[in-house]
Amino acid sequence: DTDTPSSVLEMLQGGVSHVSVVGRRGHVQGAFTIKELRELTKLKKEGHDAAFIVRKEELEMGMTDSTFEELKGASGRPKARIDKLLKEAAEMDDSGASKAVELRFLMNPTRIEASGSENDRVGRVICERTKLEGEAGHQRCVGTGEMEEIPADLVLVSIGYRGMPLESLDNDKLFDSRRGVVLNDHGKVPEINNLFVTGWIKRGPTGIIGTNITDAKDTVSSIMKCIEEGNIVPKASPSVGGRDGLVKHFNSRGLDAVSWNQFLQIERAEKDPTRLRTEMQPREKILAIEEMLAVANKD
Repeated sequence: DTDTPSSVLEMLQGGVSHVSVVGRRGHVQGAFTIKELRELTKLKKEGHDAAFIVRKEELEMGMTDSTFEELKGASGRPKARIDKLLKEAAEMDDSGASKAVELRFLMNPTRIEASGSENDRVGRVICERTKLEGEAGHQRCVGTGEMEEIPADLVLVSIGYRGMPLESLDNDKLFDSRRGVVLNDHGKVPEINNLFVTGWIKRGPTGIIGTNITDAKDTVSSIMKCIEEGNIVPKASPSVGGRDGLVKHFNSRGLDAVSWNQFLQIERAEKDPTRLRTEMQPREKILAIEEMLAVANKD
């Protein structure tokens, strides 16, 4: 069983038969990693009764002269491996599976339409075919006027992430506006004492959980190095009061904080056998904040 809430499973009504992941640009410009794609190629082989579909013609449409340039050199090797894997996937025969995950490229969703007479339910997504224009590393998608309808019962929007600078970092010496990252050397921000970054604001919106672990270790190593070399200078400021100071700050703003023990109360409530639909279900999540706080504040 799963910890997916029962209310969500009821909406899914036994599962999803077809998932379409739609991207406005080509496969080489995608932010996914080869590890994520490999997991998708194994769906049918590992007994999930799901095909992985990639359209050969869409891969070919994305191979502009600029795309070929993006695949060259050391920086292009990860993308070249993804290109090879997807082209191999496009040749796979996954027929016979009852479910499918399909990657669509060079498709720009323009509007969502209702399902027939049911105006409160989604029925389809209307997409415009796009093409790539521009120099390597700066290609943009341009509409072609060709439209396609993708049937849909559920639409999840993921328009991407772009880092934005804090007011004090909004200059070319500290922020790369093209990449959306704070300029740094292994996490250390130049010219500003005691300031370090990690995650997407450090490297851009790429990678998976494991990437963040490696990235955080790199930044922590920089912090330790600066401490050992005496380069971190303590700021002269009044004591912030530690934990007591934080609680006082919350109270001054009328904020209710959930303590660790209160969190454990919520966790115990979610794992209460009387809430579970089967013995295998890990927990039945509490979705309403009001209910969560009521459980946390219970004596």
